[in-house]
Amino acid sequence: MPDSLHQLNARLLQFARERDWEQFHSPKNLAMALAGEAGELLEHFQWLTEAQSAALEDEKKRRVAHELADILLYLIRLSERLGVDLIAAAEEKIAINEQRYPAEKVRGDARRAEEYPE
Repeated sequence: MPDSLHQLNARLLQFARERDWEQFHSPKNLAMALAGEAGELLEHFQWLTEAQSAALEDEKKRRVAHELADILLYLIRLSERLGVDLIAAAEEKIAINEQRYPAEKVRGDARRAEEYPE
């Protein structure tokens, strides 16, 4: 059982190679598949109230978990094909967001960064 992104990526790469699917895993195709899976995730929440979306029944939660897994798997494959270190990119993005959204300025307010007064 993989316990890191690196191990999961290696398993995905083996899976694709065993099926001769790498030829289909261009960045463009993987990005499109990722968007499709995100749409499938959204379908599970469409028309739910906020409360319903936070308290999914077990079977619905299992299906949502599978959609989240599909998204993660395509994201890992895309990052591998582009040579992007997802952990490093996430750390960098968090640091950027810490600067764009200082806690003392934005606490409890969900506007976009450019909407806050200077």
